[in-house]
Amino acid sequence: MVPDNAMPFNGIKDARVRADLLAFLKQASKPGAAPERTAQAQRDGMGGMMGGGPDPNLKKLEPSMEVRTITYCRDTYRVTTADGKTRAFWERNLRLKTDAGKDGPQKGVPALVAAGMMGERADVIFAAPEEISKTIETRC
Repeated sequence: MVPDNAMPFNGIKDARVRADLLAFLKQASKPGAAPERTAQAQRDGMGGMMGGGPDPNLKKLEPSMEVRTITYCRDTYRVTTADGKTRAFWERNLRLKTDAGKDGPQKGVPALVAAGMMGERADVIFAAPEEISKTIETRC
């Protein structure tokens, strides 16, 4: 049993690293001070790791992005792409989106777009909302 006053983090043993971290935290926690990354993210929308930059053109897809089938069983979606590969996603890690804009996917050809840093999340982007239920088949 762990005592109530035990720290789940053992601290930073390297004095130099610890001093750098403390200096950073002291500066970042000053009233009105915002870390540079946060200020940049406010200027650029989401910026950085949150997917900044232009949206990809989904009209012409690589076979690994062109969705052929989506099946759903219990808590897992299985997405098969035109290159013949099937990837499994836990239901909370696969987002279903639409893009009817000029760069959105062609009607009837949904696009699989990576969304997580570890490959565990993705978006399937459809040309119109009615395509979603027509594409997903419940099958175990």
